Amino acid sequence: MNARKSPKPRKQTPREIDDLVISQAENDAAWESPVKIRRGKPGSFSIPPDLGERAAFLARMHRAPGVEEWLTRVIKERIEIEEVAYAAAKRELKSKRERRPPA
Repeated sequence: MNARKSPKPRKQTPREIDDLVISQAENDAAWESPVKIRRGKPGSFSIPPDLGERAAFLARMHRAPGVEEWLTRVIKERIEIEEVAYAAAKRELKSKRERRPPA
């Protein structure tokens, strides 16, 4: 017995979504109740003493106000680099799949 799949709803374009939001902006009944988000507690981690000394030295060389601020900046920069690399790899994989001839 073949079960028919129901057709997937058409995905709205960003323009259609914008038009819908703008048309409902003044209508309070169209909006859900606000969602409250609480920021999590800041985490902490330890690093080996020799790595801490090296980080402190580099923080001083970069005239950072403190090693913690310098490490935070370095970690943020590295995360941004990793996110860009991940997105590029994902795009490349997707384009390879699209170029592959059907089997």
